[in-house]
Amino acid sequence: MNRDLTDYRKSYEKHFLEEKNLPKSPFTLFSDWFTEVEKSGGVEETNAMTITTKGLDGFPKARVVLLKHFDEKGFVFYSNYTSEKGKAIENDNKVCLSFFWPNLERQVIIKGSAIKIKEKKSIDYFQSRPKGSQLGAWASNQSDIIESRTILETKLSALEDQYKNTKIPKPPFWGGYCIQPVEFEFWQGRPNRLHDRIRFINEKNEWLVNRLAP
Repeated sequence: MNRDLTDYRKSYEKHFLEEKNLPKSPFTLFSDWFTEVEKSGGVEETNAMTITTKGLDGFPKARVVLLKHFDEKGFVFYSNYTSEKGKAIENDNKVCLSFFWPNLERQVIIKGSAIKIKEKKSIDYFQSRPKGSQLGAWASNQSDIIESRTILETKLSALEDQYKNTKIPKPPFWGGYCIQPVEFEFWQGRPNRLHDRIRFINEKNEWLVNRLAP
């Protein structure tokens, strides 16, 4: 396999990001951008985000998860606590989130700490999920090696019978994390690769703003 991608080119010209137009809070800017991306169309899952953790093997690992709630306390997603991701967070809860919204030529990178949310909130969200997703959380020992897909399907079928006429409880090994940010970087594509990069850093509960060279 040998592919030359040097001819891939795009000029970023849709928007700009200037200090004079910035809100004081990075959460406000994130919310504004998120809403603009939703309204503009062209992104199937606006809430898709990449989370990077430091694995137990010492290597960073990134994967896409879905953002389910955000406010000024942080960014919430749900996962299996015993998965590779969950074990990595338990070992080192410093993580990085990134959003890529190509329709508006934007990226957001967020550094922060992952903290488990209250159990009641995890239960409430779990009960709002479709039944199939609830059963899937029970059926899969996430990140474990399995011999075949048949094992999953057989387990799911047994769970369907078990909970056919009863409410499905939340698994004790499953729930939410809230990423509490310490740094945001907002990236807006600009012509000639002179992109706008604005960074917010939290120092003593105050957000300091810097422009970074592209």
